[in-house]
Amino acid sequence: MNLTLEAPRLTARDRCDRCGAQAYVKVLLDAGGELMFCAHHARAHGDALQSVAAEVIDETERLHEKPQPVED
Repeated sequence: MNLTLEAPRLTARDRCDRCGAQAYVKVLLDAGGELMFCAHHARAHGDALQSVAAEVIDETERLHEKPQPVED
């Protein structure tokens, strides 16, 4: 049996640690802990974050998704 685990999806409740906007990037730090960023601040601090990140979960592609209609 194969199990496929997806990275946890960021929701509208996840907020950027820099400005409070919706977070689309989650950085798990080598030293422990995590940081969350909006797409703008993730790009602005991306180079510095790479040197301290154990993992980066980037969901910025969701910014370009078209909403799906809800079926009743």
